[in-house]
Amino acid sequence: MQTLSLQRGPVMVDVAGFRLSEAERTRLSHPLVGGVILFRRNFQNIEQLKALTADIRSLRSPALLIAVDHEGGRVQRFLEGFTRLPPMNVLGELWQQNEAAARAAAEDVGVVLAAELRACGIDLSFTPVLDLDWGRCAVIGNRAFHRDPHIVSELALALQRGLQQGGMSTCGKHFPGHGFVSGDSHFVMPQDDRSLSELEADDLIPFARMAAAGMGSVMPAHVVYPAVDQRPAGFSPVWLQDILRGQLAFDGVIFSDDLGMEGAAGAGSFVERAEAALAAGCDMVLVCNQPERADEVLAGLHVPPLPKLAERLQRMAGSGDIDRWQQAIGSADFAERQGRVQALGIPQNVLQGPAVGEAS
Repeated sequence: MQTLSLQRGPVMVDVAGFRLSEAERTRLSHPLVGGVILFRRNFQNIEQLKALTADIRSLRSPALLIAVDHEGGRVQRFLEGFTRLPPMNVLGELWQQNEAAARAAAEDVGVVLAAELRACGIDLSFTPVLDLDWGRCAVIGNRAFHRDPHIVSELALALQRGLQQGGMSTCGKHFPGHGFVSGDSHFVMPQDDRSLSELEADDLIPFARMAAAGMGSVMPAHVVYPAVDQRPAGFSPVWLQDILRGQLAFDGVIFSDDLGMEGAAGAGSFVERAEAALAAGCDMVLVCNQPERADEVLAGLHVPPLPKLAERLQRMAGSGDIDRWQQAIGSADFAERQGRVQALGIPQNVLQGPAVGEAS
């Protein structure tokens, strides 16, 4: 099959199973597609995953970005043959005992997470979660490092250093902070009534610190902050252009959260949601678990000028040759890191909390 020479577009879609169907090959060859997100249903074993990602990469040049939600804890899509990663609050708890050990552990987690995915041909994990653990949002819960924004920042910066060593960029989520609301934006439209100054004093701190340290991408929250804007953050030029691009001087990729989530429904049809997200300042929109809706978006989307899209998406491509990463994860140094990560332990309640992002 001939490889298409085609720039990456602003839409990220998914695939149904272990292998590409002909319909999926056609969809992934559409000029508006720029990436693929994988889920647990796409993983049978490591060899199958390598074959799937190689097939996706072979379709186009530059290759489509391949992403996954692989944070650790209950949001780890691939398990068999991968190091079981702890939820991030384990690192926050370690910080309370030994700050230096927590930083080192976060870096180890980042290296192991990234290198194992890079060895399977995956460019990006949508991590780290920068939301604060206010103790009121079940969908965030133990995915958050800590309640203290300065501790979250330090651990996220250490994780970012590890991810970069493992050949991977970062995606801070869910801007400007999802931890204060009780609702799950997969199913409702949460509202956070705090003022901008209150958010700046707490939830925005990790995003500002990470932006200053070269964070690669951001995923906004499907949450409304009416004291700032009546639109959800992912559809708000105030949040994305004035605050994120302007005040925080962030120049990475802005990924929409899944347009199929209830928190996006107020923006209209899927085509209208995609157009609203791009007009607000997103670079790439995600349409997950609904291939018919993805096809609607690809058929009907009018894309605004995105002059920096190709450059920004290229920065999200994983670095280093895949064969090199396959060798690296077999090294003694990597085995030592794995051992340290495994020694962090997995809490018994690790899977408690709502499922995140998988098709029902």
